[in-house]
Amino acid sequence: MRTHQTDTRPRRVVVVGGGFAGLATAGLLARDGHQVTLLERQSGLGGRAGRWSAEGFTFDTGPSWYLMPEVIDRWFRLMGTSADERLDLRRLEPAYRVYTQEHLEEPPVDVVTGRAEATALVERLEPGAGPRLGAYLDSAARIYALAKRHFLYTDFRRPLALAHPEVLRALPALGPQLLGGLRGHVARRFQDPRVRQILGYPAVFLGTSPRRAPAMYHLMSHLDLEDGVQHPIGGFAALVDAMADLAREAGVEIRTEAEVTRIEVADAAPSPARGALGRLRGRRRSPGRATGVVYRDASGAEHRVPADAVVAAADLHHVQTRLLPAAQSVPESAWDGRDPGPSGVLVCVGVRGALPQLLHHTLLFTADWDDNFGRIEAGDELAEETSVYVSRTSATDPGAAPDGDEALFLLVPAPAEVGWGRGGVRTPDEDTPGDPMVEAVADRALAQLARWADIPDLAERIVVRRTYGPGDFAAEVNAWRGSLLGPGHTLRQSAMFRPAVRDADVAGLVYAGSSVRPGIGVPMCLISAEIAREAVAQHLGAPVPRPGAPL
Repeated sequence: MRTHQTDTRPRRVVVVGGGFAGLATAGLLARDGHQVTLLERQSGLGGRAGRWSAEGFTFDTGPSWYLMPEVIDRWFRLMGTSADERLDLRRLEPAYRVYTQEHLEEPPVDVVTGRAEATALVERLEPGAGPRLGAYLDSAARIYALAKRHFLYTDFRRPLALAHPEVLRALPALGPQLLGGLRGHVARRFQDPRVRQILGYPAVFLGTSPRRAPAMYHLMSHLDLEDGVQHPIGGFAALVDAMADLAREAGVEIRTEAEVTRIEVADAAPSPARGALGRLRGRRRSPGRATGVVYRDASGAEHRVPADAVVAAADLHHVQTRLLPAAQSVPESAWDGRDPGPSGVLVCVGVRGALPQLLHHTLLFTADWDDNFGRIEAGDELAEETSVYVSRTSATDPGAAPDGDEALFLLVPAPAEVGWGRGGVRTPDEDTPGDPMVEAVADRALAQLARWADIPDLAERIVVRRTYGPGDFAAEVNAWRGSLLGPGHTLRQSAMFRPAVRDADVAGLVYAGSSVRPGIGVPMCLISAEIAREAVAQHLGAPVPRPGAPL
């Protein structure tokens, strides 16, 4: 009887995109022995995790909240090292500060990590609520553990796996949490608006609002209130650099300023049967097999890179509507009804002098969240005062600003409207204003921060400033509709309802990153790399550990 023989020959794999998912996937595939080429259109790596420096100030222009450290460390261990060996991580205590619009006459709320500390805080804000928070965090920890074991490290290709006894036992609690919203889940347990906002705001990290996020995402409160928040010295740019170094050490060839213009697909002759079925589904796709990519270098010259498999770690909408041949591309109409998640206006400012009014992470919460998030979801202009996230990176990271000065990064959640335009730069050597809407939002956010945190001379102390708008994310990382993070985690775009990592019609084309399973955020992108690694191995007939296998 013949036995199945695993093909152990090294194969050629091209990875499109040098963000976290692309670097993570390329590194793992190279560790598996494949010949990996990574192509990134920008001059630097990191994708959405950008960086900008001027006049001695340095800024992350993307992710800045280091959560799920065990997931990040897992990738480093798969690469033969650890996060502690490659990064200088600092735990933030307090984790973050909260200013709320209705309580500006009172001191801000400082959130300290730990069950006892969080319970004491909630008890102080809402007497008698401490025990309810304990039950809430117990549930959050259970759901998070369940998600790691059964929902995150999988592409849901084996539906029966969800019939695991642990999942079945959890269904009575999990069902209502999938169908119910996070806002209502929190409101039924807590009355104080500050407590509700502290527990509901993590939905923004998932590209949605507390009203639209499934209640199961209350698991996020376990991450920040119990697991805690850390910061890598050098910012997330240091994480990008560490991952790029490990990828190169594993043998990955990285080419920057290499803009992929198409993914080549063989055996692409239309099939009448599939074509008819595709039209009934609103799609016109034919089966094919990925054979390589074509890219354009900085001089405009075109190059072809052959491949046995292609990993597209770029925006899914861009890949499916722009990079695939006509026979395999996905029509724009197939994206109707999908939620791109919010965009945002980013503001980087270098400030002379200290800002003790702010912690490393500070949140400004408006009173009327229905109006705040409703404007974002409807694509309307933001109110004069809106919810804002502020990172005072220099509070922890001395290299972020000159001695005695501060580097601030503001994120203002905003509609995914590319028409809002792009940001601009103001330094002693350059004055290039951004588009009016972006600059107006940035001006209002800085003025609001000055009022709420009692920094009356903030504007006069700013020496460098750079803004980013939805148009920048569309132009720089091909973000669909200028989305800041990727498609939001609504019920229809979570878990098995999120796009798969394998293209259904093009063999050997695998996706990774925030557009696909498991979802948004740096840890999710690293998990998607493991799922993509398994998909590539299965396509090539190569051995690979299962994504959920113990290290």
